[in-house]
Amino acid sequence: MAGASVKVAVRVRPFNSREMSRESKCIIQMSGSTTTILNPKQPKETPKSFSFDYSYWSHTTPADVNYASQKQVYRDIGEEMLQHAFEGYNVCIFAYGQTGAGKSYTMMGKQEKDQQGIIPQLCEDLFSRINDTTNDNMSYSVEVSYMEIYCERVRDLLNPKNKGNLRVREHPLMGPYVEDLSKLAVTSYNDIQDLMDSGNKARTVAATNMNETSSRSHAVFNIIFTQKRHDAETDITTEKVSKISLVDLAGSERADSTGAKGTRLKEGANINKSLTTLGKVISALAEMDSGPNKNKKKKKTDFIPYRDSVLTWLLRENLGGNSRTAMVAALSPADINYDETLSTLRYADRAKQIRCNAVINEDPNNKLIRELKDEVARLRDLLYAQGLGDIIDMTNAIAGISPSSSLSALSSRAASVASLHERIMFAPGSEEAIERLKETEKIIAELNETWEEKLRRTEAIRMEREALLAEMGVAMREDGGTLGVFSPKKTPHLVNLNEDPLMSECLLYYIKDGITRVGREDAEKRQDIVLSGHFIKEEHCLFRSDNKTSGEVIVTLEPCEGADTYVNGKKVTEPSILRSGNRIIMGKSHVFRFNHPEQARQERERTPCAETPAEPVDWAFAQRELLEKQGIDMKQEMEQRLQELEDQYRREREEANYLLEQQRLDYESKLEALQKQMDSRYYPEANEEEEEPEDEVQWTEREFELALWAFRKWKWYQFTSLRDLLWGNAIFLKEANAISVELKKKVQFQFVLLTDTLYSPLPPDLLPPDAAKDREKRPFPRTIVAVEVQDQKNGATHYWTLEKLRQRLDLMREMYDRAAEVPSSVIDDCDNVVTGGDPFYDRFPWFRLVGRAFVYLSNLLYPVPLVHRVAIVSEKGEVKGFLRVAVQAISADEEAPDYGSGVRQSGTAKISFDDQHFEKFQSESCPAVGLSRSGTSQEELRIVEGQGQVSDVGPSADEVNNNTCTVTPEDLLLDSPEKSVSEGPLETALDHLKLGSMFTFRVTVLQASSISAEYADIFCQFNFIHRHDEAFSTEPLKNTGRGPPLGFYHVQNIAVEVTRSFIEYIKSQPIVFEVFGHYQQHPFPPLCKDVLSPLRPSRRHLPRVMPLSKPVPATKLSTMTRPSPGPCQCKYDLMVFFEICELEANGDYIPAVVDHRGGMPCHGTFLLHQGIQRRITVTLVHETGSLIRWKEVRELVVGRIRNTPEADESLIDPNILSLNILSSGYIHPSQDDRTFYQFETAWDSSMHNSLLLNRVTPYREKIYITLSAYIEMENCTQPAVITKDFCMVFYSRDAKLPASRSIRNLFGSGSLRASESNRVTGVYELSLCRVADAGSPGMQRRRRRVLDTSVAYVRGEENLAGWRPRSDSLILDHQWELEKLSLLQEVEKTRHYLLLREKLETTQRLGLETLSPCSSEDSESRSTSCVSSPHSVDGAAENHTSPPESPSERQKELAVKCLRLLTHTFNREYSHSHVCISASESKLSEMSVTLMRDPSMPVLGVTTLTPSSTCPSLVEGRYNAIDVRPPQVSSRAESPDLEAAVEGEQKKSPGHRPEEEKEPQRLLVPDIQEIRVSPIVSKKGYLHFLEPHTNGWVKRFVVVRRPYVYIYNSDKDMVERAILNLSKAQVEYSEDQQAMLKTPNTFAVCTEHRGILLQASSDKDMHDWLYAFNPLLAGSIRSKLSRRRTAQMRI
Repeated sequence: MAGASVKVAVRVRPFNSREMSRESKCIIQMSGSTTTILNPKQPKETPKSFSFDYSYWSHTTPADVNYASQKQVYRDIGEEMLQHAFEGYNVCIFAYGQTGAGKSYTMMGKQEKDQQGIIPQLCEDLFSRINDTTNDNMSYSVEVSYMEIYCERVRDLLNPKNKGNLRVREHPLMGPYVEDLSKLAVTSYNDIQDLMDSGNKARTVAATNMNETSSRSHAVFNIIFTQKRHDAETDITTEKVSKISLVDLAGSERADSTGAKGTRLKEGANINKSLTTLGKVISALAEMDSGPNKNKKKKKTDFIPYRDSVLTWLLRENLGGNSRTAMVAALSPADINYDETLSTLRYADRAKQIRCNAVINEDPNNKLIRELKDEVARLRDLLYAQGLGDIIDMTNAIAGISPSSSLSALSSRAASVASLHERIMFAPGSEEAIERLKETEKIIAELNETWEEKLRRTEAIRMEREALLAEMGVAMREDGGTLGVFSPKKTPHLVNLNEDPLMSECLLYYIKDGITRVGREDAEKRQDIVLSGHFIKEEHCLFRSDNKTSGEVIVTLEPCEGADTYVNGKKVTEPSILRSGNRIIMGKSHVFRFNHPEQARQERERTPCAETPAEPVDWAFAQRELLEKQGIDMKQEMEQRLQELEDQYRREREEANYLLEQQRLDYESKLEALQKQMDSRYYPEANEEEEEPEDEVQWTEREFELALWAFRKWKWYQFTSLRDLLWGNAIFLKEANAISVELKKKVQFQFVLLTDTLYSPLPPDLLPPDAAKDREKRPFPRTIVAVEVQDQKNGATHYWTLEKLRQRLDLMREMYDRAAEVPSSVIDDCDNVVTGGDPFYDRFPWFRLVGRAFVYLSNLLYPVPLVHRVAIVSEKGEVKGFLRVAVQAISADEEAPDYGSGVRQSGTAKISFDDQHFEKFQSESCPAVGLSRSGTSQEELRIVEGQGQVSDVGPSADEVNNNTCTVTPEDLLLDSPEKSVSEGPLETALDHLKLGSMFTFRVTVLQASSISAEYADIFCQFNFIHRHDEAFSTEPLKNTGRGPPLGFYHVQNIAVEVTRSFIEYIKSQPIVFEVFGHYQQHPFPPLCKDVLSPLRPSRRHLPRVMPLSKPVPATKLSTMTRPSPGPCQCKYDLMVFFEICELEANGDYIPAVVDHRGGMPCHGTFLLHQGIQRRITVTLVHETGSLIRWKEVRELVVGRIRNTPEADESLIDPNILSLNILSSGYIHPSQDDRTFYQFETAWDSSMHNSLLLNRVTPYREKIYITLSAYIEMENCTQPAVITKDFCMVFYSRDAKLPASRSIRNLFGSGSLRASESNRVTGVYELSLCRVADAGSPGMQRRRRRVLDTSVAYVRGEENLAGWRPRSDSLILDHQWELEKLSLLQEVEKTRHYLLLREKLETTQRLGLETLSPCSSEDSESRSTSCVSSPHSVDGAAENHTSPPESPSERQKELAVKCLRLLTHTFNREYSHSHVCISASESKLSEMSVTLMRDPSMPVLGVTTLTPSSTCPSLVEGRYNAIDVRPPQVSSRAESPDLEAAVEGEQKKSPGHRPEEEKEPQRLLVPDIQEIRVSPIVSKKGYLHFLEPHTNGWVKRFVVVRRPYVYIYNSDKDMVERAILNLSKAQVEYSEDQQAMLKTPNTFAVCTEHRGILLQASSDKDMHDWLYAFNPLLAGSIRSKLSRRRTAQMRI
């Protein structure tokens, strides 16, 4: 037994609630004594296996065969250790593991049956074996001690006197021990149980006072077990002493996971220190006992760090010493605790290698006493040898003074004691020897103490503890058992009442017989009940308890003088007899209830049916009673005080409002005066012009309609107001998302724009209260800002108003504040979701809208049956499927056709059409204010555009979709039946639609197809567009997404009394079909990624580009207020070359090397030398123009020096440096007719005083600066600003820079000089705008500054992982969605009329007389008898019957419409990349030229062929929607709009130059914006260029990054040489042109300033280039070629 190893067992517990809520997986497996752990992060990794003495599987329930119960653990470990204790060995059992792993359960267990741990079972088994002993010669004694180690300090838990920390000492014979630790004798298991309970209670009380908890300290329970055997023959008594140490370690803690701070962090550090030391000790012992080191001689390095912590110091003998030790490692099975569990397993694996040398402790007392006596004798000899023998005598004399000794005796010793101290001070080592002597004698006294003396001392300590607890108000049970607060059965007593219900009735004070005194601790007499507080007197009151002859006990309260004492709310000054239940208040804060058990029992016997009090007698009751008895009505007093505060607040608010209003009026008057002063100073000419009387301009009716249209459009303009709402409410959206993430609600909030269209009608709960009145006046549908709520938990999407978001946000904040108090199970309760109690969730319907479809009823006018296949379109404009619907007129009694067994006949529904009701509906939905109704029905779809209208080059989507142009698609196809009906009298037009007659038609819902399988149950309902309350519904059908279409075959007959409104309806209005389905999936993206619109391509995989910085503030120029720009006059594309030149040895300035390895245009890194003079050269290149003239460079500043691309522009930069301008002026390179303006400045980088510029740049670091040039232009009010960010790397002065990879390639090719590549390019757009009128509404709107709250910080924003609320881009995306919806609607309408025309043509060919061809004159009078001439597409019939002027006008209209359709841009991938292309065929080109020269159509020509993408206005053909007739010729003086229209053409004509020279100077506002280079390359390769004034073709390398084309000298060239702006250019392709030039594969690009002929290498390459330049033109060419091939194949 001497060399046994440590017994090691591991035990795995079940999942706790936290692990189950996280759906953790079990990673522990056990087989026999082997334990295996799986790595959840790397499942393919081989599992780690460990072998132990015991592996206990307690993860499952006791029903499991392999389940290890508490009894089994004790049988394996506890019984063996107890046997060792009886054999005389020291025994130790300790449990180790992380917090919550089950250590305390294994060691202590629970009080329930079969749940007790090792400690109680071992103690119980110990005494049962003692009691079972029958040998009379054997006697046993058991002593216990209980201590805890907290923050490296030891406390005694059994002796209340030992309040302080105990010292840990080390004796050469006994080893480490705790000084003054009480050892209490016990005689039964109940004694041990009571002491353990008392220790735990004392520990709990200490925890309240010292912020300790049981898991924060180590508890050590020691049992000293002594066995005495008396040998009768020899009369010798031998002893065996075993020390049983039961250790409950604190759980290991991680500071980062617990979030510990302050004291908690310090506690955790101490815990981890002791556990770490324990691990070091175990590792060192295991290392010593391992195989290779076992036989080696002990080295100095084999040091065991026992003394690094108190825990290991006290357990030294148990760890590798004289002890039999067992360790239980508690494991967590969850994968989230993998690291801690693996650490515990490794800990235990090391521990099993430790070997302990245990010996039987036989007769230790005799041996110890003998050795101790020898040591005493040695110490005495040592003192005598040093001449200090009399000290021993004197010490013994002092120690032997009896308490009754006289004062004189004590004083006589004082001098000798003083001299004694002096001698001790000078004797070397004597003080330590005396201390050791006292210590040894104290141990001898303890060892010589008899068992009876130990029992008496234990009893005395128990009595002291009970007395001390009684003083504190804590009682023991009458049987001396469990500690706590117990109500005695007979003795009168007081219990405390507290404001906190949990603290009430926790203290109990007995009222003993006679007098019980109450007062302060510092009173002269000892007080029985000690209280504290400001209003407690030293002797406050006393309770007198008297026994009457009848045995009844009467308790009287006698207050002391001046003491505040209240009984039942009344102040008492004289003795008062107390009754059970009386409330006693002492001072102001001490509230008690008097309990008299005997008295209460007698009252219950006298009145057995007494009702229980309606209100509980608690602290609040006592306080309220006190106030009432003292005459204080708290409610009335509070109301009175509240009323006073409200009156005061009202007065102060009125005063503040008055002062604020006065201040506002004062400021407004000052601002008006300053504005007038500024206007008179800066715009004197404008003021003079205003003073001149203006002649009243007489507008034509046409121009008046234009003005009215413009007024209506801009009155209901919504872009700015929508942006203000997005900016202002962004902070609420961020806060809601942050709270959602922290509370794990799985709900995402994002802004969304909703417009009241046919495909997406607004629900009533999203409309403002005044929407109904506003709708009558509003010509365009309303667009609102809403919040899209994506419920990822339930797969639902809701829409909230902004007001609802704010209301819900208040509830979210309340939920967030109380989230710590409410358990997570309650928060995640699904009932809240269903009932709507959670502010994050709304009720969600079972069926969700799939989409809407529209079926027009025009075929009922003829009547012919039609079967429609219409698209089911969602509110986002996505086609979700198709619906087949049949519409036909029938007789009243006609039966439904046989569609098979699935037909569903729904009878005949009678619908009445009220003319007034329908007219009201039409006035609300399509009000015609001077415009045709068809022209305004979707004009509103563009109302939210704002700046987005810049993208409308040439024809807009509205014009194509009949939103602003009455040349409708049906006019292209046929003279619509509605028009023909409306032109003739109703009574004679339609025989089957006579007013007042009954008309029956049938709507059959046939099939639905292509609907996604994510919608399970599908059904359809339809209604008239103005009768939402009368809907017809089909039965739901199961949808699998596969197989044949869903067959509804739902037949609905509808009978209508014919009225004018009904005929109007079937002419122009559709039936609405709504398809619903049960949504099964909810594929929402995570919150940290914003939902990217499919219209905006993702750029995650594209190269990173540098941000565009704001200009660096000028230092020399005065800060002049920038006038607001008005209408844009012109725009130019600038290409700017930037060079940094360094001084060479020969005195020349040579451009520094530029590294272009980034690959992106307009980027490069300057490679500079440290400490060399430099110059910066800037060259501006642009096309020559009359309005762009550079005058001088006012200032060039450099600043914002940093080592990151992004700059914090909000900070004031102290390092801004204004450079000295050396030269500036125009230069004229040979063979280049563009304008070049160049200026040069000197740059001394040391003047910045920046460390980044004054040192060699470290490896992989780059320096960034921002340069801004302020250049004055002619005819401009202020300088233009060009800003560029430079990237630089500084090398040492003498470093030889290696040429960059690209430059090396250029040298190798020999095609480019190095100096031409050492520059960085910038592409800019210069806008010259007129100064805006200061008083215009647009100006006033621009002055408004709405704070963008999306940048404001909210709590928890860091958890959103970069998510941001959507802003202006949402408006532009929504504009495109509206365009899609309008296009889809027009497609459906056009498809209907094509289908109807085909049906009518088929009927006509069958020879029906009612549809025979007729002339156009007949069609005007008899509109129902024919379909007019556009049935023949070329219009031949009209040419035969009409005068020559009529067909030419019609042809013009058709030609213009065709041009718009052909040139309309569908590709909206970039909003600025639309190209206004010319006609692709020569005939159309000739026609467009004819139209431009035609005096009757001046505006149409300009509109169609003038590229203008900058300033949207009415000139772009917006007013062509008013009438089919072309506008009449009118003078410029009459029409203000037409004046602006032709002005752009005037500036190109030399004849108008004198007028421009007469204009006043400085009328333009310049604005230069750097263009962000698109990272997407459409195409790159070589093209041959033929430019005017050149000698032949030139080969150039071209890269298309729309909307710009970048031109290089070769593919090795990294510097852009020229650019083409496709948004301002026309791409032309003509086969006739190729034939004329005799050059194949050519096409032309025409800009405002030049035309370029391009040649590709092959026909396929040419079409690829055309597709890159203009996809629509390429598509039309391919379509034409394919038609031509088809015709040739037929021939």
